[in-house]
Amino acid sequence: MIAPMQQQKLSRIHDFKLPTAILGACYLEGEKELVAACMDGVYRVQIEEKTYQRVGAHDSYVSSVVNLPGHGAFVSAGYDGNLKWFSVTDNSLVREVRVHEFWSWDMAASKDQRWLASVTGQYLPGDYRYAPAQEKEPSVQILDASDGRIVHSLPHVPSVQAVAFSSDSKRIAAGNLMGEVRVWDVVTGQQVGGFQTKDLTSWGIIKSHCYLGGVFGIEFTPSESELLICGMGDMRDPMAGNGKQLWQRWDWKEGKKISQVPDKQSGEGLMEALTMHPSGSSFMMGGRLRGGDWNAALFDLQSGERLGTVKSGYRITQMVFNAREELLIVGGQGQPDKMKEDRFPDFGRIELYKIEPQAG
Repeated sequence: MIAPMQQQKLSRIHDFKLPTAILGACYLEGEKELVAACMDGVYRVQIEEKTYQRVGAHDSYVSSVVNLPGHGAFVSAGYDGNLKWFSVTDNSLVREVRVHEFWSWDMAASKDQRWLASVTGQYLPGDYRYAPAQEKEPSVQILDASDGRIVHSLPHVPSVQAVAFSSDSKRIAAGNLMGEVRVWDVVTGQQVGGFQTKDLTSWGIIKSHCYLGGVFGIEFTPSESELLICGMGDMRDPMAGNGKQLWQRWDWKEGKKISQVPDKQSGEGLMEALTMHPSGSSFMMGGRLRGGDWNAALFDLQSGERLGTVKSGYRITQMVFNAREELLIVGGQGQPDKMKEDRFPDFGRIELYKIEPQAG
């Protein structure tokens, strides 16, 4: 259990590489294995042995994976717009469902394993001021996890880049490029709340021809009535990605911002990953480093104060806590352009961190 406001040390205790960058990951039951969504396919990884097997693929990058132990399957989503169910027993393909015409940016599973959700959307300018055009297909799809049947097709403003279920599996939240978050009742499909922040999206002072940034990570807090979102603050130069590392905490029912990262405790870079600590008293945020001394940090939920940091040296795409309260971090370190011995050097990254009180 982490005491509020107590400074923490994050120590790396395990690390290894996969052939290509990892865009998402999930533990399998027992937490001795994980499944990784990589640029070139779906990998099943034995953590302690540092071994892996490529067990499946999509027609493009694999963007997300979730585990459904109650169904004996894990599910992957890809930039081909498909979701695929694989058997945990023998890795065979059980089911494939076409969910989007465009990419699946993100996918999530409800805690009760009843539902899956996938989000999509392509940013296209809709007027001379480059406001987004209306969606060409439903941006949020909710599926029955047991058979892949689409039960709700929900509207949003594209592109929608992040999705999460509440821990009681009753609500779903999704955030888009424009900093708009919508919350729905999972059973009825009715919108029950939401808000919009201009702090996570930008034209930049040096103008570009589209909006940049948006909500890249989203998580319900233990209270269920609040959401954490992350991304990048206003940018001077959009091409440099030099906006502030930014999280915000919102009351989604009232549409009111509660708090955000303290000004002096963040650098520059796009933040893409959020995860709550098992204690419910703190959370991790991570992503890419543009300027500063960390690209993943632990924050106290109530005060917002930073408790500990990691400088990984690579882009962080997802973070997950295990039952031992160790932190799994995955991502990718660039994209090598020089082959060695007829292959590219491995650039997918998997690390485990232990979190403990800072001495002194």
